[in-house]
Amino acid sequence: MNLALWISAWLLAGLALAGGVSKTFVPKEKLASVHGGGWTEGVGGGSVKALGVLELLAAVGLVLPALVGRVPVMVPVTAACWVLLMIGAMLAHGRRREFGFVALNFAYLALAAFVAWGRFGPESFAG
Repeated sequence: MNLALWISAWLLAGLALAGGVSKTFVPKEKLASVHGGGWTEGVGGGSVKALGVLELLAAVGLVLPALVGRVPVMVPVTAACWVLLMIGAMLAHGRRREFGFVALNFAYLALAAFVAWGRFGPESFAG
């Protein structure tokens, strides 16, 4: 199970990194023009960038604390925060009736919940 948790955390970190880079460094207007980027309409550019920074922090928090052995409890804490972020993403896409993205966000949520459960519980770094 430890291997599955590591793979899940790295997968989520990669997704968070990609999303964070795009939201932080790609202009909002360009994001709005791509498939799935319509949610940025009616959202301030600063809010989009703030979400991007949160995703970049999540990318770091999902793996780095455990890799360096410093405050590894941040891994499940970050995964739990990712669950909350995905609930928000599901609501945003649901309002736009983008149910494919709702399903995708639910898959990310489930992966993050698995990491949070596993690292808070049976495969905790505390032991």
